[in-house]
Amino acid sequence: MTKSTLFFVLVLLCLAAYRVGCHRSMQVASGNIRALHSLPGYYGFFTALWCCIPALILLGGWLAFEGSIITQMIVSGLPEDVRSQSPEQLGLILNDVRNLVAGKGASSQNLVLQQAAQDYIRLHALSDMLLGVLALSAAVIGGFVARQRIQVSLKARNHVEGALMIFLIACSMVAIFTTVGIVLSVLFESIRFFQLVPITEFLFGTDWSPQMAIRPDQVGSSGAFGAVPLFTGTLLISAIAMAVAVPVGLLSAIYMAEYASPQVRAFGKPLLEILAGVPTVVYGFFAALTVAPFVRDTAQSMGLDASSESALAAGLVMGVMIIPFVSSLADDFINAVPQSLRDGAYALGATQSETIRNVVIPAALPGIVGGILLAVSRAIGETMIVVMAAGLAANLTGNPLQAVTTVTTQIVTLLVGDQEFDSPKTLAAFALGLVLFLATLALNVLAMHIVRKYREQYE
Repeated sequence: MTKSTLFFVLVLLCLAAYRVGCHRSMQVASGNIRALHSLPGYYGFFTALWCCIPALILLGGWLAFEGSIITQMIVSGLPEDVRSQSPEQLGLILNDVRNLVAGKGASSQNLVLQQAAQDYIRLHALSDMLLGVLALSAAVIGGFVARQRIQVSLKARNHVEGALMIFLIACSMVAIFTTVGIVLSVLFESIRFFQLVPITEFLFGTDWSPQMAIRPDQVGSSGAFGAVPLFTGTLLISAIAMAVAVPVGLLSAIYMAEYASPQVRAFGKPLLEILAGVPTVVYGFFAALTVAPFVRDTAQSMGLDASSESALAAGLVMGVMIIPFVSSLADDFINAVPQSLRDGAYALGATQSETIRNVVIPAALPGIVGGILLAVSRAIGETMIVVMAAGLAANLTGNPLQAVTTVTTQIVTLLVGDQEFDSPKTLAAFALGLVLFLATLALNVLAMHIVRKYREQYE
């Protein structure tokens, strides 16, 4: 029995256990629902949980250790001269065995590989059979035990809601542990980088050339890891993007929420939010083929020196892309402001614009700041538009008409292709990611401080 079939059978058993639990609860109550502590459905869920949880725990544990156990058994069955090889060579042999089993490689004439592949297939079949027997037995036994426990006084609802609470806590912990794991993985690799490159050179150096030479006697064999040009390019492009997105997004949200008729709002708001669904590569093509040449030609017609790839072109297109992130959230929070606040302002003689400026906007400030933060994070993390419209040149300049690059673009560049994760060139990507994470965290802390200080409190 394959694992997908086993899972399907377990689902059917859980449905059957639910019906058995409902029927058993009515049986012990002699058909009187009022005699039960909980509704019959809770007794059904109680039985189904006892049926599925032991089987799922067994299934999860089996899947976690099955691969390593089978691999160890395959290795122990190899001849002594094969097992004595280096771990890298042994890994290649095991990879060849898996390819033979999957049919992805050509038929091998090596009798050792053929025998190992046959053993691999046999052990997997035996593992699937044992897993099926044990999981189904656990499900049946768990469902039977739950059925026997059903009595009139059984607090089935409490048990079911307790299990649901544990499931919700587990889901929350998954998100927390994922975040912690990402931070720790980036932190540990960044520490390895800073052991090779001084942190002062990384944070304050003005030359970025992470290419490492193959031979030590080559020029620039140590590389240059001054990240200031990357930080400058990121801030420059993000500032241009926010200068476009924040005014346009906020003003469009105010218009849609306060001035537009229902017909205009029903048409304009979805049309505006379509911008968020356009793939970034499309924006990149638009920036590279339309906006960048237009910016260059316009600047040259004014006697300015402009590059074919510029921060201004990337920032303008990126600003258009993140307009919905500002307008959508701002519009939702402006609409969430109670109408009684507007009516009170009108009763005091305020005009509509004064009401929006002095009452609505302060009340919706947390949502507006949240939308702006989301837009800033989106601008800082954008890569495709920068690659296609701003280039890869790490220039330390504040001129928006020159080519620049960003932190995220360099992270992608450093991790493309086959890399050695003991080289400063590759480890530099993790250091850049750590700085980007800390900058985003500081930005969020600052925004929360601003919201707590300036938002209006209403009863």
